[in-house]
Amino acid sequence: MAKAENYQHGYKKYLSKAKEYFQNKEKSGELLSEATIKADSKQGRLEQTWDKLQLLFEVFQAWIKGEYKEIPKGSIITIIATIIYFVAPIDMVPDFILGLGFFDDAAVIGFAIKQISKDLEKFKEWKMTRSNDVDKIE
Repeated sequence: MAKAENYQHGYKKYLSKAKEYFQNKEKSGELLSEATIKADSKQGRLEQTWDKLQLLFEVFQAWIKGEYKEIPKGSIITIIATIIYFVAPIDMVPDFILGLGFFDDAAVIGFAIKQISKDLEKFKEWKMTRSNDVDKIE
């Protein structure tokens, strides 16, 4: 089995858990907080994936707050599953294995980004429009 298929297979087990978070925005907020703390503490190791991970966090947060509703259910579940995978202490390569533990996180984040790239572009456009609207008010 190719590496991408391995990640896809390992990642799929997180999709059913993601559906539980999808139903509970309070629980989703707790997950986002936990993920943000982990990301902040590992920022140096996440250098190549940092911006992509932050984008996932932004979309997730806007969805949790009810500010961004245009994202399809499948895409938000993909984001939630990716964040659960990132937070999980044991995944395909445990994070405590120096040098390798965050490689699989980066691969899963990259995989998720590719799967929902069009929806992420729409979110960026929404964010820019919203930012422009705020500038007009000021």
